[in-house]
Amino acid sequence: MLELDGLTHEYDGARAVDGVSLTIPDGEFLVLCGPNGSGKSTLVRHLNGLLEPDAGEVLVDGTVASEDPVAARTTVGMAFQEPRDQFVAATVGGDVAFGPENLGLSHDEIDRRVEAAIEAVGLDGREDDRIETLSGGERERLAVAGALAMEPNHLVLDEPFTGLDSPARERLLARLRDLHADGTGLIVVTHDLRDVLHDADRVVCLADGEVVVDAGPEAATEELTEYGVRVPDR
Repeated sequence: MLELDGLTHEYDGARAVDGVSLTIPDGEFLVLCGPNGSGKSTLVRHLNGLLEPDAGEVLVDGTVASEDPVAARTTVGMAFQEPRDQFVAATVGGDVAFGPENLGLSHDEIDRRVEAAIEAVGLDGREDDRIETLSGGERERLAVAGALAMEPNHLVLDEPFTGLDSPARERLLARLRDLHADGTGLIVVTHDLRDVLHDADRVVCLADGEVVVDAGPEAATEELTEYGVRVPDR
């Protein structure tokens, strides 16, 4: 379970997240939405101890995330829209395999996870490609594959559909549905709900660092458009 209690984070005195309290049960498919600058990415970076709160706290299975970031990062996998320095290997396959290798898994299990993760983001057949040759969109997809391969209890994906064409988007959605059906908690950060709304258990919307909507998908759609969030056409 992930618990946020009065989470507050500031940048140079400006509050990016302002007193947010949320409980995210194991296995929940949560969509975290809101306009650009609403605090979404800042909030999720606290879930595995990448950021420390200025006030409040974040608990991962009852432990303060910033006090045991190794445990938090094993439990909460994360892929960001801008991966930048996230990569640790020279090739696509090597980078996706890095996390599972560090879990001490068997070679067969590592190969299974790498193959499934790379296929889910449409990079199958590219295992030997050097990361430096990938486009920006392909690097974003690779970051998602790395997070998928870890198969954590909670998986956080920040704008995961950016740069995906329709077939790749459908493959990733199918993989997320399978993970959810198997009990993995999902947190998808987005400003466009058209791909994920009907799969979500719950929608939370941020505006100016505060929770303004916290509801089931049907109820949430009635309120989201005023916050610049795109919802499916009826």
